[in-house]
Amino acid sequence: MSEKELTDLIERIKERRLKLEMSYQDLSDATQISKSTLQRYETGYIKKVPINQIEILAKALHTTPSYLMGWDAPPSPSLSLTQQEETHIKKYRQLDADGREDVDDYVDMKLAKLQRKAEEGAESLG
Repeated sequence: MSEKELTDLIERIKERRLKLEMSYQDLSDATQISKSTLQRYETGYIKKVPINQIEILAKALHTTPSYLMGWDAPPSPSLSLTQQEETHIKKYRQLDADGREDVDDYVDMKLAKLQRKAEEGAESLG
């Protein structure tokens, strides 16, 4: 891997990590790669990123190894999830139909409450 390819790889890793609002610790937790190693990759201190770690990083960063390597275009804009949002989705998927309905009802109730507050705030301004 040339110096330019390594620099581009590192930049793509950093860009994806920041876009997903992941700290080094978040990425470390998702990949089992130490936080210090991840920091050394991004600072360029480590000059080689093993291919198996590129695959692991791509999965944790919701992209492909091909994108990280610069072989493919960036992933199409889709909904990027934070680690907390992913955790909620995983938990939601473990619920039975009744549990999911309860969660849906609760979310709808909270959103309706926020909407009412926003409308009340707009009325008091106008």
